[in-house]
Amino acid sequence: MKLAFKRWPDTPNKTSPEGYVWLEANARREDVVVLPSGLQYRVLEEGTGPTGRITKDTPCSCHYEGKLIDGTVFDSSIKRGKPITFAPKQVIRGWTEAMGMMREGDRWELFIPAELGYGGRGSPSGSIKPGDALIFEMKIERVNP
Repeated sequence: MKLAFKRWPDTPNKTSPEGYVWLEANARREDVVVLPSGLQYRVLEEGTGPTGRITKDTPCSCHYEGKLIDGTVFDSSIKRGKPITFAPKQVIRGWTEAMGMMREGDRWELFIPAELGYGGRGSPSGSIKPGDALIFEMKIERVNP
């Protein structure tokens, strides 16, 4: 399977070779949905809230855990015991895209190429390197809290 983000192989924001290989293999899983942008996801738990309520400006309270493809956890609201509240336009592009399809109560696992994550810059803390593909488990606790 050819992944959409491979169309831009010379951009400074491209996914690392290791990340690309990992995402390509992950895309072959039967329970993973691959979008044209390169975002991949799988539904872990379906919510009961109405669909279509989350826009780029809609505040959402979310729990999440972010990992590198080697399983290293780099951030977790779950471990802190407190969800965070933000609008989709305030986060990485992969989250923005996923949240537009989610509803209150949904828990998804997101597989995000660097092009939709931190790109060629990595994270300010250095825990996410330039080109890293990312894995997030994310749950929309409340919409417009």
